Amino acid sequence: MIPDAPYVSSISQRPTVSGSLPDGTVVSSNSARYHRAHSGDTSGWHLLSGRLPGTVRHDTGNAMNAVFAHLPVMLEQITDVFSDMNDGVFLDATLGGAGHSTAILTAHPHVSLLGIDQDDMALDSAEQVLAAAGCSGRVALRRARFDAAALIAAKEGISALSGALFDLGVSSPQFDVAERGFSYRFDAPLDMRMDRTQALSADVIVNTYDEDALTSMLRRNADERHAYRIAKAIIAARPIHSTVRLSDVVSSAIPAPARRRGGHPAKRTFQAIRIEVNAELEILPGALRNVISLLAPGARLAVLSYHSGEDRIVKSVMRSAETGDCDCPPNLPCGCGAVRSVVRVRAPRDASRAELAQNPRSSSARLRVVEKIQIESQN
Repeated sequence: MIPDAPYVSSISQRPTVSGSLPDGTVVSSNSARYHRAHSGDTSGWHLLSGRLPGTVRHDTGNAMNAVFAHLPVMLEQITDVFSDMNDGVFLDATLGGAGHSTAILTAHPHVSLLGIDQDDMALDSAEQVLAAAGCSGRVALRRARFDAAALIAAKEGISALSGALFDLGVSSPQFDVAERGFSYRFDAPLDMRMDRTQALSADVIVNTYDEDALTSMLRRNADERHAYRIAKAIIAARPIHSTVRLSDVVSSAIPAPARRRGGHPAKRTFQAIRIEVNAELEILPGALRNVISLLAPGARLAVLSYHSGEDRIVKSVMRSAETGDCDCPPNLPCGCGAVRSVVRVRAPRDASRAELAQNPRSSSARLRVVEKIQIESQN
């Protein structure tokens, strides 16, 4: 079980924490330097209070009053992956609305949950959802980026995981709350921060990155074919402070034939900026490797990705764990001393036709799973 920790009744009540950079400088956790140097906010626990919720709503002092609830993507496939999970601790590194975790805890009464999310809205909602499901005594929630998962587990004395899940990308409620600035469907300030305490936002990127940096970001994070044209248009149109204005600028920069196919013309640009704001691809490989190393024998890690950049990283990390980066010919004994930590990688899965009809967000989802069998050295 997860050790007891102090209860914090509200994420917003947490004090700002400070940290030191390698050069000894003490900085606030709200600063950009802290954001880039540290893996996440590791201050305080957010444990379930045990109260049963009514409607899960979030009042933030402005126009944002939204229900944080959504259909978990590929829920049936995820519960199947963990159907024979051993008792112990299950890690949900991207908790969101806790839909997947609620189903897993309900199916496994002797499994406890370590849930991590950097979004305060998500944690508040997950707290209530899990309490309503009767899981309060088996849950510890923490506010942090998912690359802090292994560090959090170590601090709590968790040496092995019975299972782990990464559901990457942005949840539907984050898209649907206009003030979060994730979507071109609403006119809102450019934001896109999953952790609303960090300094780096979409507004900063759009209005301060130079042409080369914008072009590189669009190509790296979204495979955007028209990256150079879009970057030039953004710089020419500055300042840009709203989602609709950015959408219009991007759309005008893309040739007319390309605008008529492949969905909204600004989709890839918004994706690329969101990934940059939250360092999603940058932190993913290390986070996955660290969690794989914590899997107990027989335990599985499941990862849901939503675009090719994420999926390439997930596939590469899992393949590396399976082979130990062995480059020896497949028909000969290994002579390079590779260490294999995961010896089975399951075939990737996509959403079923039934789910696609019910939940359009699942259309781009790809599920990959690895299972920890044993650690063996091959010489």
